[in-house]
Amino acid sequence: MLATVIASIVVFGLLFTGMAIGSILANKPVKGSCGGLATLGMKQGCEICGGDQDACDENSREVDAKRAGELGKDVLKT
Repeated sequence: MLATVIASIVVFGLLFTGMAIGSILANKPVKGSCGGLATLGMKQGCEICGGDQDACDENSREVDAKRAGELGKDVLKT
């Protein structure tokens, strides 16, 4: 019984390791499932954009610009 449990853990560990190596070597970003939140009907409940993709994109640009500005200020302090 103990040998079966240990063997199962080893096999799953090898599988996870193989998937991780494959993901690293493929050098592609990990994608979500087909449909995502839209298939669950949760897309309309977004607190930031309320389902408007343009609003989400605009918010992302604003946040990215703010972070870039803060990083620039930190670099100039030294």
